[in-house]
Amino acid sequence: MSQPTTPGPRPDYPDGAASAPAGGDAGRTQGEARPEGTTWAHGDGSRPVGGGYGAAPTGQPYGPPSPPGHQGGHRGWGAPVGPAVPAAAEPAGPGRPPRSGGLGRLGQLLAVALLAAALASGGTWALTRTANQPTVDESARTVEQADPNAPNWTTTAKVVTPSVVSIRVAAGSSGGEGSGVILDTKGHIVTNNHVVAAGGSGGQITVALSDRRVYDAEVTGADPDTDLAVLQLKNPPSDLRPIALGDDTKLTVGDPVMAIGNPLGLSGTVTTGIVSALNRPVTTRGDAASGSGTTVVTNAIQTSAAINPGNSGGALVNASGQLVGINSSIASLSQGSGNIGIGFAIPVNEVKSVTQQLLSTGRARHAQLGVQVRDVVAADGPDRRAAAGIAAITVPGGPAELAGLRVGDAVVAVDGEPVDGAASLQAQIRERQVGDQVTLTVLRDGARQELRVTLGERS
Repeated sequence: MSQPTTPGPRPDYPDGAASAPAGGDAGRTQGEARPEGTTWAHGDGSRPVGGGYGAAPTGQPYGPPSPPGHQGGHRGWGAPVGPAVPAAAEPAGPGRPPRSGGLGRLGQLLAVALLAAALASGGTWALTRTANQPTVDESARTVEQADPNAPNWTTTAKVVTPSVVSIRVAAGSSGGEGSGVILDTKGHIVTNNHVVAAGGSGGQITVALSDRRVYDAEVTGADPDTDLAVLQLKNPPSDLRPIALGDDTKLTVGDPVMAIGNPLGLSGTVTTGIVSALNRPVTTRGDAASGSGTTVVTNAIQTSAAINPGNSGGALVNASGQLVGINSSIASLSQGSGNIGIGFAIPVNEVKSVTQQLLSTGRARHAQLGVQVRDVVAADGPDRRAAAGIAAITVPGGPAELAGLRVGDAVVAVDGEPVDGAASLQAQIRERQVGDQVTLTVLRDGARQELRVTLGERS
């Protein structure tokens, strides 16, 4: 059976799968175009190519962010220029003078009766709320929800907010903003590489804690291939609150989550939603001018929690307050639009692996298959299935060749996890480690085969 025309092959990328989007979008700006009509944009407070997407206005006075829950009319870092929106409307003028007479007394009696009813109802609500109040494990900095199906986000936010910071980068006449998460009491902060890339080449990086204290910071390790970086606070305080790390393999679609960060300079902002999808291959591209021009493919967590420019590097946590992902990009309908309910986070297990390597050796190692791939539709018995087609073996004697992978094979799964294209295969390999053994489910001449592959290291 003939196959439809497929895009040209993609060169072997560091992890051994696709390196650039099919269809020749090599010239698109950071985070754009997957699928057609949708824009992936980093949530770092600036549009890396062309600038101006939520970036701090040039010459804007610098000041620490407002404390959580008190944004109100404070613009914070790099918020849009213009009148601030007040936290609540003030009275338009003095109140009416009290009425007198029988109707007035009747109104007072009704008000007393209503107040008594409200107090009774409020007392019942308070008793119920106290009985179902979540408990906080201070040693682990986590929350045990009384009802997992109805999380008390107030408690979760209170526990997690001190572990999330606001980041500002100034480099010459330009700059940007983002978020970060405290890893340990030594002052290590994890964030997105695209947030701080400019700061690693002569720029200045400042970090504001949730209580408004501001510290200088420097990049101690960065990995453009996963869009992760680690900062070190200079002269860190002794009372830092590291975040509790979770396990993204325990997530299921529909789980409640909270995003915390610094969108548009509004530090300490929390939004809630659910896990919309798992293992979502998302391709973004950094800004070559700032040193983050590498194409990044992430096997991402998709969430409905609102993520906007400035959220990049911030925390995605579960109801227990455990970090499950680092917010990194959003889908938008145009370059000027913000959140549309589709945000993406780098899974925490990948974050753990990369940050540990950056802290111990200063660099992260990446696995590869040693192949060139393309998007194909392959015969699967009587059916046809989207897959990652092997266009070339690029590393003679490498992992793919040693495992028996051939040109023309179509990969449809890695360790049982479906693969529906080149980017999907790349994302699956990217999240694994050098030396890991994986089982590839391959379609060859319409029949399924399983090949065991030991992943090599990208040179």
